Amino acid sequence: MGCQICMNACPKQAITTHKQPILPGEGVKHAVVDIDEARCNFCGICDITCPFGAIKVLQDGRGSDALLVLAKESYPQLVRDIVVDTRKCEKKCVECESVCPLGLIKVSKTGFDGKPVGDVSSLSALGQKRVQVKVDIQREFCPTCRLCEFSCDSNALHVRKIFEGHILVDVGKCLVGCRACVDVCPITGTLTIGEEGRVVVNDQTCTFCGACVNVCPNPEALRVERTRVLHTVVRSGTWNKALERLTSPRDAVKEFKANAAQTRRVLVDTRLKVEAKKKNE
Repeated sequence: MGCQICMNACPKQAITTHKQPILPGEGVKHAVVDIDEARCNFCGICDITCPFGAIKVLQDGRGSDALLVLAKESYPQLVRDIVVDTRKCEKKCVECESVCPLGLIKVSKTGFDGKPVGDVSSLSALGQKRVQVKVDIQREFCPTCRLCEFSCDSNALHVRKIFEGHILVDVGKCLVGCRACVDVCPITGTLTIGEEGRVVVNDQTCTFCGACVNVCPNPEALRVERTRVLHTVVRSGTWNKALERLTSPRDAVKEFKANAAQTRRVLVDTRLKVEAKKKNE
């Protein structure tokens, strides 16, 4: 997607992005991601942190399961918290499949006899009631934009974002008629052009990847701020430094303080249990 995540996460500054030239009659293209293998130590942090699953680092022919930063628990994995309750799914609905901008959702249906059902409306009322709905999501590639959730009228889908944050647009510096950011945004409808010819942002579906910033002709017109990352538990200086680059020192400190408070609570609870046990003895 030509975003900023791998570049910001890389501890060796081995990853850079470059704008592509705009050819006559064509729209703006994603920025090109370049990896300098002379600087790269093949730690795999870019692989683990990419919300789109676009980078794969192999060690001895093995994938992410062989990465030392995971084996040593010095770096967390992104959490894609996606919950689907197919019991609530409307039998005829395939809306989540239709709206997914990356084509990662496949809805399939089977009858009471276990055979695939194509046209649910062709079945009797009882047959429709017995239809079983299955929703397959390629989670490793899902950036958790929540478009599927917002399109689900039956409240069967719930998604938590990997990255939370804000997109800030300086209207005075946003070029009228420019649609570079709109052209490269991977999530349909997140960036649109408003009535005044300037970009309008929908924070609800934004993944805060930064692909838009990489192609903006005026670097001061558009800014992405990531404030939180949903990840597995980890206590490591490697992650702390990456978190500062992905968010900011201020937002990273918030997580560090929250983790410290949680540690203190665990220690206090443990101590109280030990003291209670001694009294009972």
